[in-house]
Amino acid sequence: MNDLKRVLAAALIAGSTSGCAMVERVFHSDTPAPTRTAEAPVSPKPAAPAPVVAAQAPAAKTVWAQDGSDLVPDPAVRYGVLPNGMRYVLMKNATPPGQASLRLRVDAGSLNERDDQLGLAHFIEHMVFNGTSQVAEGDMVKILERAGLAFGPDTNAFTSFEQTVYQLDLPKTDESTVDTGLFLMREAAGEALLKSDAIDRERGVVLSEERTRDGPGMRIAHARYDFLLKGQLAPKRFPIGSTEVIKTAPREPLVDFYRAYYRPENTTLVAVGDFDVDAMEAKIKGRFANWTAQGPAGAKADQGQLAPRGQEAEVVVEPGGASTVQIGWLNPPDREPDTKADRRKALIRQLGFAVLNRRYERLARAGEPPFLGAAAYRYTELDSADVTLLTMTTQPGHWREAMTAAEQEERRIVKYGVLQEELDREISELRAALTQGVAGAATRRTPVLAAGLVDSVDDHEVYTSPADDLALFEETVKGLKAATVSETLKAQFAGQGPLVFVTSPTPIEGGETKVAQAFAQSQTAEVAPPTAVGAKTWAYTDFGPAGKVADERDVLDLETTFVRFENGVRLTVKPTKFRDDQILVSVRVGDGYLDLPKDHETSAWATSASFTEGGLGKLTAEEMEQVLASNVYGASLSLGEEAFTLSGRTRPEDFGLQMQVLTAYLTDPAWRPEPFQRARAYGATLHAQLESTPGGVLGRELASLVKNGDPRWAFPSREEMAKSSLDEVKSLVTGPLQNGPIEVVIVGDVNLDEAIRQTALTFGALPARHPVAPAADAAKVAFPAPNAQPLRFTHKGRADQGLAYVAWATPDFPSDPQRARTLRMLERVLDLRLTEELREHQSVTYSPSTAFESSWTFPGYGYLSASIEAPPEKLDGFFRDVAKIAADLRAKPPTADEMDRARRPRVEALEKAKATNEYWLGQLSGAQTDPKKLDAIRASIPGLERVTPADVQKAAQAYLTDKSWKLVVVPEAQLTKTGGAQ
Repeated sequence: MNDLKRVLAAALIAGSTSGCAMVERVFHSDTPAPTRTAEAPVSPKPAAPAPVVAAQAPAAKTVWAQDGSDLVPDPAVRYGVLPNGMRYVLMKNATPPGQASLRLRVDAGSLNERDDQLGLAHFIEHMVFNGTSQVAEGDMVKILERAGLAFGPDTNAFTSFEQTVYQLDLPKTDESTVDTGLFLMREAAGEALLKSDAIDRERGVVLSEERTRDGPGMRIAHARYDFLLKGQLAPKRFPIGSTEVIKTAPREPLVDFYRAYYRPENTTLVAVGDFDVDAMEAKIKGRFANWTAQGPAGAKADQGQLAPRGQEAEVVVEPGGASTVQIGWLNPPDREPDTKADRRKALIRQLGFAVLNRRYERLARAGEPPFLGAAAYRYTELDSADVTLLTMTTQPGHWREAMTAAEQEERRIVKYGVLQEELDREISELRAALTQGVAGAATRRTPVLAAGLVDSVDDHEVYTSPADDLALFEETVKGLKAATVSETLKAQFAGQGPLVFVTSPTPIEGGETKVAQAFAQSQTAEVAPPTAVGAKTWAYTDFGPAGKVADERDVLDLETTFVRFENGVRLTVKPTKFRDDQILVSVRVGDGYLDLPKDHETSAWATSASFTEGGLGKLTAEEMEQVLASNVYGASLSLGEEAFTLSGRTRPEDFGLQMQVLTAYLTDPAWRPEPFQRARAYGATLHAQLESTPGGVLGRELASLVKNGDPRWAFPSREEMAKSSLDEVKSLVTGPLQNGPIEVVIVGDVNLDEAIRQTALTFGALPARHPVAPAADAAKVAFPAPNAQPLRFTHKGRADQGLAYVAWATPDFPSDPQRARTLRMLERVLDLRLTEELREHQSVTYSPSTAFESSWTFPGYGYLSASIEAPPEKLDGFFRDVAKIAADLRAKPPTADEMDRARRPRVEALEKAKATNEYWLGQLSGAQTDPKKLDAIRASIPGLERVTPADVQKAAQAYLTDKSWKLVVVPEAQLTKTGGAQ
């Protein structure tokens, strides 16, 4: 599996796709003649400047990680090297069928930039989509849309500190689509024109991305890197770069970087999917063999050396930022080859950290916890240092309690070690995950495999099979003693440091001196030996006599069965083979938001966080996890528009247990107070964080605003959070859970008879229910009336950050499903037009956004929206541009090409979704009581294909009118200056 314990370091590279500190990788598999072909669409070759040829070095010997290792690479993967030095990695995989993922990895990122190139590695990533030798500026995305790839989900790229990766997820593996994908990857690799005028047009888009992603998290990440890697290169090479360089850099430094690093010997193409590997290999050779380089190769980054350091402390005050504490120890990076011995050591370390993290979890779950959450892990930071890190999230002002508790727990495990029963539990849990990975190996999803292969190349690690991972695990843990793990873990808390890094939204009196003194004081405290946790047993196996089936019928075309038990429980079963060894279960109870009062805000926001973490009457959540450590199961509760939903994910051998767990939660929830208290404490920290960016403010306000201020969807104010109570949450939820109708949906690797049997033993065995209908007006929800002037909200972030949002009321889905599909197409066409105008022509924003909602639950309710994040002075222009585009769509229908580019990615996305268990779990929920949902499934793709340009124009005339509802989010200072009001 790909990093079974992969944990992102707290408050790290916010807004950057990569460069994040990760817990170390133990297993590296996933369980989780080039002439233009007739099929490859090509535009006329643009005029000068000539393409920047990304050049040929006399081929150095290519070395894969397995070449110097005793680990055996996954035999399903083929590795190859072209004569020009370009590497490729191929893997056949048919989940989902008929699709493929292409990844072009360039072994260069922001660490490879000169001082005059800061941000240009990322800038080049943008420019690859803006003109190559055979694709005109602006045409690459359009070509992909015509092939069914959506910009964003299927067509994307990212630049990190160490690599740049271009991503295409092909919806088909026919000759035309594959040839188009490889053709465009070849253009990206070595044919970018980097024209000066195109560079100038793209500056605004890159600056918009920098502006959008900058916030407290990013500023904290910069400060953290400056502190942790003091004197090294990485803190000076964040991928977004320097705004001054982005604004002013001429063409030459971009050309220099492209020639130096976009080179065959510096590039790897990964292709995974439902194709013939021999045929794909031949295509790659044909397409890339003529790629040659020009000029000298770029130098490898010199990241500098770790400086000798003792105990240090730093405090960063960032309004709107999270309150955190991190304690780190640094050592030179481990550059040893990836071998069996190395992985055994890493696994033992991982098990030790898992025990420590379990102890931290226990502290966080206690009454009046010292922190909201904490974790310990080891990772390699950008080949600059090996880092052991303790990281805590705290309530504002509680940094001392968090730091003290984490530091002392670390010393406790160093002094007294790991208990054997603690180790055995972690072994059981990891074994269950690895075993499930082996069982599901044949149906791993193609994009996940492609990402794993890219990671293995980036990390220079061997991509091994799930079966070999499990075998190595069993070899390592056989006879493994707690003393061995304890000694290994003890060695991790040594090196340069400890380095204490504290972030706070408000100043800390005494600053670094106070923090250093508090840390030194904590180190003097005695720590007691750990206390063993007593063993419990699973006590929820008998819910009464098995229920009897009253009715059973098949929905043959959807390969689904509907069952009704005598007690009124409804069961929907769809066996699939989309994912081996995976079963998804959802249990819908009650009426969700319809059960909540309409006239005032409630504590319903805390429902999900309080319910399952509260455990069961006979077991706490921690005890339950301990008892069931060797099993695969899940339990979560969500609040939806028409039901409360209990959900779980399991495997066939644990299916019966999964049903018992969900039934136990329904019949015997404990509602212990600690999870609610923790949720309220965490919630209290959110307001300042949300206020710090325009997007945060919109996210806080929008759900209620678009329902005309309905308090059921209101984000709780600070005052509402403070006065909320667990008793209120219980009073809101208990009635629906005890009396509401029950509908069970089971999808996945399951046998119909077994699904019926296990449901009969659990939910079917419960007493019959007597539902209470929701209030008569519960389903009355309205979109707000149009406004001539936008509502104005403020944020506390940068003065150049703003947001504009516009929406139009539309009808619900069930009253006319085909109308809803037409409106979906209108939304997609509007998105194309906005992207073309605001990103490509005006360079105003990084990514305009559109959305469409058509309710199943609330009669007459829906809306279509558009929004951008842009400088405040550009927001009025956005409303004018939207109005102009809307008027044009009313006046004349979209072009055939626009319809194709809007429709095909949507259709392909639906085809992909229909090959997942998740899709069917969602679509079949509620289908027994509302047959229209089955018709909607059947017509989802044919209905989209029937929508005509005239239909879209008619929809625009009816709904995309001049009467819209608008809001803006502007900097607080600007609103005060203009005298506006919220």
